[in-house]
Amino acid sequence: MKKAFRIIGMLLVALVVIAAAGVLYLRYTFPKVDAAPSITIKKTPELLERGAYLANHVAVCIDCHSTRDFSRFAGPVIPGTEGKGGDVFDHSMGFPGVFYARNITSDPETGIGNWTDGEVYRAFTTGVSRNGDPLFPVMPYKSYANMTTNDAYAIVSYIRSLDPIKHQVPAPKPDFPMSLILRTIPSGKPTPTDERTLEDELVRGKYLLTIAACAECHTPQEKGAPIEGKYLAGGFEFKFPNGAVLRSANITPDRQTGIGNWTEETFVQRFKSYGTPEATAKKLGPDDFNTIMPWAMYAGMEEADLKAIYKYLMSVEANANRVERYTPPTAVASK
Repeated sequence: MKKAFRIIGMLLVALVVIAAAGVLYLRYTFPKVDAAPSITIKKTPELLERGAYLANHVAVCIDCHSTRDFSRFAGPVIPGTEGKGGDVFDHSMGFPGVFYARNITSDPETGIGNWTDGEVYRAFTTGVSRNGDPLFPVMPYKSYANMTTNDAYAIVSYIRSLDPIKHQVPAPKPDFPMSLILRTIPSGKPTPTDERTLEDELVRGKYLLTIAACAECHTPQEKGAPIEGKYLAGGFEFKFPNGAVLRSANITPDRQTGIGNWTEETFVQRFKSYGTPEATAKKLGPDDFNTIMPWAMYAGMEEADLKAIYKYLMSVEANANRVERYTPPTAVASK
């Protein structure tokens, strides 16, 4: 009997050693990404203008890294908070932990004022912080990795120009075992799109949709992975603090459940209709429909870019998937 207990004890010790070794391996071997490049980006007026356009109207970096007023439709950004960070992604929204959009202003203490251009570039194109810690992919860095080099540099240039805001954002708190799994998600290096290919409107539409991370929200997921065969079919759930549930729309060209009956003009005007402050000025009641889609920001996208995205969307496979877009908090509470 004693011999049996000794064997069991030895096996338990061995399992603990193996587990500890695995944890140490993940902790000190991952993420497997290249070092931050040694680059100094010239902040020309043209590059700053392009970066401001991308960060505010296409990739909408400013969306998550600012404070939004969700008492109004589509949660417009509160002026003066651009880049301060603090947007929270936690268990109430289905995340495996608590994650925060960090301060990306030039404040040297609470922002990224002491980061190099290469460290900023690496962060949003490969998913690691200045010190090599992994970033949770709520920031779609695998999509941003496809940016042309010029567009990525333009965003770096613009972000570096943001006025400093002193605002300390808490450190992320991933749950176990996500705290270990997270280290394996960032990998490799950016895979920039060849800018010359974007002369083709269809290719440019796919590119813009990719760096706008449309598929991140408009493709339903299971256990953090896109459901096969449901590309852009909608149904991804977002929970509001008041209990309401929003589901992303089907944006495939299915005529019954998607946008197959939309004309190019209808598509463009759907975005452009939110281009004035009045469009998002109305205060909402507790059961009124609301969305996290930053319509006021996307309204600033150039018509030619919106038309390119429309052309690409009309080329993808139609997917019949009827989505109940919104469940108000009172309906959720009554279930």
